[in-house]
Amino acid sequence: MQQTRIVIVGGGAGGLELACKLGRKLGPERVTLVDMKLFHIWKPSLHEVAAGTLDIHQEGLSYEMLAHDNGFNFCLGAMTALDLPGKRISVAAFMDERGEALVPARDVPFDQLVIAVGSTVNHFNVPGADEHTLSLNHPADAERFRRRMLKLLTAAELRKSTGDEGRVRTVIVGGGATGVELAAELREASVVHSRYGFRRLDPENDLPITVLEGADRILAPLPEKVSTSATRLLRERHVRVETSCKVARITEQQVEDAEGRVFPADLVVWAAGTKALEILSTLGLPTGRSGQLEVTDRLLVKGQTDIYALGDCAACPTPDGGWVPPRAQAASQQASYLLKALTRRAQGQPAPDRPYVYKDYGSLVSLGTQTSVGNLMGSLFRSTWFVHGLLARAMYASLHLRHHQAVMGTLRTAVLALARFLVKRATPLVKLH
Repeated sequence: MQQTRIVIVGGGAGGLELACKLGRKLGPERVTLVDMKLFHIWKPSLHEVAAGTLDIHQEGLSYEMLAHDNGFNFCLGAMTALDLPGKRISVAAFMDERGEALVPARDVPFDQLVIAVGSTVNHFNVPGADEHTLSLNHPADAERFRRRMLKLLTAAELRKSTGDEGRVRTVIVGGGATGVELAAELREASVVHSRYGFRRLDPENDLPITVLEGADRILAPLPEKVSTSATRLLRERHVRVETSCKVARITEQQVEDAEGRVFPADLVVWAAGTKALEILSTLGLPTGRSGQLEVTDRLLVKGQTDIYALGDCAACPTPDGGWVPPRAQAASQQASYLLKALTRRAQGQPAPDRPYVYKDYGSLVSLGTQTSVGNLMGSLFRSTWFVHGLLARAMYASLHLRHHQAVMGTLRTAVLALARFLVKRATPLVKLH
């Protein structure tokens, strides 16, 4: 009997976990992961990369290394087309910095296909947002922000040395988890920067940070107690928080809201929402109003028997008539669900006759290296536990370790965690180059 070929497109949290677990069960002849990047970064840590408190070159995990260690095949390149009758996808050539093809374009056949391409930034047609803002959608975005920040800090320090005013004003559009975490991380990093070569800059006065949120509170999807605590902690760190602020226009020097207020800015980060990738609308598969692929409660794309979707790119219904939220925990849960379904199908058995049901285990939001806030358990026990401080911070850090454990195993994760702990004790607390 011909071996089943499973192709997973997208090496984010859910797609990579699924590839690693399937690879360990079925082997590289039957499992292929397709991604347009060489390295994997856990997306919730990108705010640390942007602030310089996490080195992207130390944090990144090579897909080729993970493929070798976990028994799957890695295909480098971006999916560009889907041939439904022929059951194959087209993968673009991978180009180097000079525009030369390092890996040619090719077709990849499949028996079962899993689409896990995630999402991208949504500017909601705000004038100037596309041209004058940075996002944290990809590792390259976070690294671009970090380099820009260092350049502005250096210029401000030089102006201060000659007696002129030197300020770097950062405005973050969006008070969700990404915006709040970035604001806290930047404030912590600014204090460290003032000790490493930027001694003339006062973090509170010369490096102002402003968070703009359109809703009446930050972290609006989370319980109000979490939002209130996060607002208080940000303001204690001298981060300005403006709610009910609808951004209307962005220029090279400032952000303007619908009421005519002006927020001067040297750096603007857009963290106000995401949308589906445009490639999804070209595949000949059903998409919803948000552009996501419409899937059943078995994570099968509607009308298909061999094509699945998970994570941010999938519009997955919940029993109460809602939709599964675009969170890392949802993608991880969906990967575990598909692991059983695809393994059984590869063994010639029917998939389990039970739907995927999202379980909300709560949310944690990092507010620096010393504290976090969040709610635990969510709907698991029909109650919410508010957590904060070092306990919440330890739980937040454990989420990253659990992801590494899923793709690397327990022993290697423990060794890696120890190595990074030791490296941090021997290097600057922020990346300065």
